Amino acid sequence: MNDKVKQTLQAVLDQFKTGDIPQAVAVAMFPIPDIPCSKWSLLNRILVFLSGTMDARGYRQWQQANRYVKKGSKAIYILVPFIKKIDDDDQEKMALYGFGCKPVFRAEDTDGEPLDYEQIELPDLPLIERAQEWAISIKTIPGNYRYQGYYSSGAKEIALATPEEKTFFHELSHAAHDKINGSIKGGQDPLQEIIAELSAQALCKMVGKQPADTTGNSYIYIERYAEKLKLNPYTACLKVMSETEKVLNLILKGDEDQNRIAA
Repeated sequence: MNDKVKQTLQAVLDQFKTGDIPQAVAVAMFPIPDIPCSKWSLLNRILVFLSGTMDARGYRQWQQANRYVKKGSKAIYILVPFIKKIDDDDQEKMALYGFGCKPVFRAEDTDGEPLDYEQIELPDLPLIERAQEWAISIKTIPGNYRYQGYYSSGAKEIALATPEEKTFFHELSHAAHDKINGSIKGGQDPLQEIIAELSAQALCKMVGKQPADTTGNSYIYIERYAEKLKLNPYTACLKVMSETEKVLNLILKGDEDQNRIAA
């Protein structure tokens, strides 16, 4: 195994320490359609996510999209298999004999013509200043049929594929929960998801401006995670009510109020 392959694999292993791997796997399982990396292996899609992007391509692939790599940009590396033909009992077969690395570049490191997918424009989101106070960056990403956004604890960022306020509130609630506990579990932990969705729906009622009523969608979302806990939605919500109150207090009143409560 060459040094570059070792470094690439080590980069993945290091992310286990930060808790980003479960989230990376969850997002990578549902790749954005119609872009080259959606056809890559799961490991390579994870590498793309851990590099802070949802879209990475080779130099020539960006040229084909009429975009160019910005000067000074550093490549990220994906793993490619080395295949060779062998003769086995007079039959020609293909055999894997190792892996190498291929440089690719993030969409954020390119410029040129607009991409096929559209980057959404975020509205004036209520409570966005709270994320800014906590040094959490907000970025837009191309959506897929499964994920509308995520919060990355390690990167301290919220990524949104929709302008819907409830999605932002959901991810902001994850960030608040992370701040209260010092860390949250990576991936789709049922209790964490119920807390975030319950908090998001409460925030929609209190400070949201969007006209659409998303209560039904939230019930279905909470019901799905409650089933994993073998609870009904009502009991599951009662179970997390105390933690949800902490999340809402922190979001609505800020760090100063949280410090006063702790004292």
